[in-house]
Amino acid sequence: MNELARYSLKEVATRDGKEETRVWIVIYDMVYDVTDYKDEVEKRVIKQIIYHPGGPELIEEYAGQDATRGFDEFGHSTDAKRILKKYLVGELIEEDKIRNRRKKNEISIEEKGRKRSIQ
Repeated sequence: MNELARYSLKEVATRDGKEETRVWIVIYDMVYDVTDYKDEVEKRVIKQIIYHPGGPELIEEYAGQDATRGFDEFGHSTDAKRILKKYLVGELIEEDKIRNRRKKNEISIEEKGRKRSIQ
């Protein structure tokens, strides 16, 4: 089994489709290169074929970012999740994974609370 490449959120942010870069998104800590999918969606929109209900604009909105919330809110079928797997290029490094970002935020909030009580 091949080990997945690991990327930071900072690295993913550079793949936002601007300046001729690829389009990467993160969903549940996994990194996907959706450039080819987005291009296919754009072609089908021109032909007025519904391929991605949110259109290429929704993909562009999350380009270079964590798209987990948008992915969940928009709702996706089992087929959509299966299709997404073929665009997998890696996963986030441990410190950028969702659970670790939540922990960092909790610690930051606790520290702010302590600073207030000390002052």
